[in-house]
Amino acid sequence: MSKLQKTAIVCSVMSVIGVVLSNYGDHMRTTKAGLEIIGNAEGCRRDPYYCPARVLTVGIGSTEASGEKIEPNKRYTDKEIADRWAKDILNAEQCVNRYGNGSQMPQGAFESMVSITFNVGCSKMQSSTLFRLANQGYSAKMCDEFRKWVYAGGKKLNGLVTRREKERELCLRGGK
Repeated sequence: MSKLQKTAIVCSVMSVIGVVLSNYGDHMRTTKAGLEIIGNAEGCRRDPYYCPARVLTVGIGSTEASGEKIEPNKRYTDKEIADRWAKDILNAEQCVNRYGNGSQMPQGAFESMVSITFNVGCSKMQSSTLFRLANQGYSAKMCDEFRKWVYAGGKKLNGLVTRREKERELCLRGGK
């Protein structure tokens, strides 16, 4: 049995959020509230693992999508996890700003859009109905789109149902 299958070394989401906010808070729009939704939904693991979509992942949902390799047998530190995650969050923010009218979104809507973009990727979101509606301006109808994104690998996942409802609620709160 490989290490990827038998080991699960967890880390503290809140500790990593603290490192991210201390080191990158001035460079990102996503606040502690948005990071908590993402972090609590993703969980935090020091050792690489395969997510439900069978993608090699480490830390708080970081994959190799950003171009940074994951060393399968490495145990990552909080700082390494935070650095990867901050880069991923900033990439998601750029996507939301570029394709989802992010600069015009109220804070809650922006953060919920960053969360879903972080989770499913920019390429899927840029052509989504959610982003199309966001480009027409903030609306409750736009926020309802989160409920459609609850499948991975063709299966409806309870964890995604919970996450999308939290994202939707944050979106509906707008800037509050």
